[in-house]
This record gives sequence, C-alpha cells and structure tokens, in this order.
Amino acid sequence: MTDDLAELRAETDAALAACADLRAWDVVRVSVLGRNGRLTALLKELGKTPAEQRRERGAALNRLKDALAEAIESRRIALEAAELETRLAAERLDPSLPPRPMPGGLIHPISRTMEEMAAIFGAMGFEIAEGPDVETDWHNFSALNIPAHHPARDDQDTFYLTAPAGAPPPVLRTHTSPVQIRTMLERPLPLRVIVPGRTYRADHDATHSPMFHQCEGLVIDRDITLAHLKGCLIDFLRAFFAAPNLPVRFRASYFPFTEPSMEVDIGWDRKSGELGKGSDWLEILGSGMVHPRVLANVGIDPRAWQGFAFGMGIERVTMLKHGIPDLRPFYESDIRWLRHYGFNPLAPAMLHEGA
Repeated sequence: MTDDLAELRAETDAALAACADLRAWDVVRVSVLGRNGRLTALLKELGKTPAEQRRERGAALNRLKDALAEAIESRRIALEAAELETRLAAERLDPSLPPRPMPGGLIHPISRTMEEMAAIFGAMGFEIAEGPDVETDWHNFSALNIPAHHPARDDQDTFYLTAPAGAPPPVLRTHTSPVQIRTMLERPLPLRVIVPGRTYRADHDATHSPMFHQCEGLVIDRDITLAHLKGCLIDFLRAFFAAPNLPVRFRASYFPFTEPSMEVDIGWDRKSGELGKGSDWLEILGSGMVHPRVLANVGIDPRAWQGFAFGMGIERVTMLKHGIPDLRPFYESDIRWLRHYGFNPLAPAMLHEGA
C-alpha cells in the first residue's frame, strides 16, 4: 500500500474511533466514500496513472475500499448498539410504580352508524350482504338498467381498471347496488338484505369524497307494495334519529333501477339545523320499487315477485345526526376529532337504547 493510501486508512480509523454518535459517523462515511469523498477522488484519478502502474494501483484501491467499508460498517453497528443500551437504560421500567392511565380507543362515527343501521334493520328481519369493491360493468351498470348509452352514467363516471382488449374495464363500484344483483342471483327468494359498504366516485369537497360509504336495502317477496317501503323507511328514520314524530315526506323522482321512484325527505329547521322542527324539508335518501327489467335481468319473474330498494349515504346521515359540519375530517385520522365524535367501544348500538 502506497503512502497516500496508508495515510487515508490511518486517518479514517482515527476519525471513526473519535465518533461519538451516528451523526459524526455519517460525516466520516460521506467524507471517505461519498460522491466527493477522498477515496472516490482517488478512484476517479486512476485513469491518469501510467499504464504500467495502473493495475497495481487499482488493486490497492479496491482492497482499501473493501477495508474502509468494513471498518465503517463495524463502527456503525457498535454505535447503534451503544445508543440502544443508553436508551434502554433511560427507559427502564420500574414495576413497582402504579400503571400510567392510557386513553381508551373509540369507535369511529362511520362504524357506529353502520352498527346502528344493522341493529334497526336487523330488528325488521334484514340480513347483511357484502360484495367486492371492484365490480364488472354488468353488475355495476347494465344489470341495474343503466346501459352504456344511459345518461345516468355521467354522474357516476369514476375509477376504472385495465382489462383485456375488447372487454369492458372493471370499475370501483359507484354504489352498493351491484351487491343487490349478486344477492338476487345467489340467494333463494324471498329475501330481505341491507348492504353497507364503501363506494367510489370522482367527487371531493366539504360534502363529497372520492371514497364514501352507502347503505342500501332490498326486499323481494310476493305482493310487495309501496306501503311496505314507506312503513319500513319511516320506522327506520324515526328510530335512527331518535325522533318518534319525525316528519317524513316521499316525493316522486327517477332512478333507472326503480319504478316508481321516490326521494325521501325529513322535516328540519333550516336556520337552526334541528331535525324534526321547523317547516323545511331535507332530502335524506332515495328509494323505489325494483324495476321489472332489473328483476328479469337476474332471472326473477316480475309478474310473480315484487320488491323495493332504498339507498342512503352513511356519512350524510352521520353528519346530520351528530352535527358534523364537514365530511373531510372523517378520513384525516385526527385523534382530537375522534375523541370529540367517537363512541365507547364497550357500548354497542342496541335498539332498547334508542339507537
């Protein structure tokens, strides 16, 4: 080893021995092996070495590089071990001390609302149905009487995935209605299900999110009428909002998968935001009788079987019930927000508590 290489090795060893922490170690590492380090500079100058000396010089540089890298890594391991020992000594637990009180976890308002919905509709005989978040075009649109040319797709232009050439691309479901299709295909009749779950659309503001939650309901049986639909939804809304006399209004509307279709409004006071008071109305969900074409698409004879369906945004009803003004904090993982709006995990939603 030439004098300059031996000098570099000795100075590096001395500098590593003097390092008191990993920050000082990193300075030494960069000064030797970094882009502008001393060893790097020597390697760059190798091309200027006379040809008869270049091979021997290159071999010596490579041996020095391996030795320095090993020394630097060994010093890092030693420093990390020393830091760990220091931290463990400082954080040593005295088992004789009383336990420190820790804040308990809380149930997110979205989860709480889904628990309450399951409790209320469960008391009415509904089961919970689930399905995939990534859906086929047929389940998400066509089977629900929304063909490719239908203008209702404009409001649900959303997130598509790649597909083989010529095949419709899979889609992140824009509503939980495709689970209704899967349920009618897979379960025997009659059936009564609710479908809570995540949905996806290209919206983002104080009242919309690209990912949000919906709860839909579906009843298929013989001789089902609008009266059954109205009674079911009125009972649910009054139980959910704990308002036995909550005004509920049904308005004619249009959805491609129901006929006739209705929007459902509840009474509220526009100035105070109080539900069940005042003379104003607030739209809360959509509903209707299942379209005969939807029944036929899944092989159900609409002359023998009828049904109704409804759907609501879980965030929307949660915000109304608990006075939450903005949708975005639902997904910001702010523990302060959860401490304010969260629920005791040991107090599940029960109908006898009023939900």
